[in-house]
Amino acid sequence: MAEERLPTEEELREALDRVAVSDILLNALSATASLGFRRVSQEARDLKQARMAIEALRALEPVLRESGVDEAVVRDLEQARANLQLAYAKAVEEEKSGETEPAGA
Repeated sequence: MAEERLPTEEELREALDRVAVSDILLNALSATASLGFRRVSQEARDLKQARMAIEALRALEPVLRESGVDEAVVRDLEQARANLQLAYAKAVEEEKSGETEPAGA
């Protein structure tokens, strides 16, 4: 079996040159939305973390739009945030009414 070699510093620089900041932000926001939805679920509820996900999505949407990211992609993120906000509101109501047990209980 051939030994795998690590990329050179030059190869790493070239790879970084091909990556757009917007691509990294989109990947991070997609993961943030997924984690936010997980944190409003009864199994892994952490409303502080869910709220942070909502605020991160809200804060970066205009940055993406102003940077020229495809409008359809930005709208998808806005829709994910809106859905997460609704799920968050429902989770808050469930917590207030005592319908769920906190994770790990």
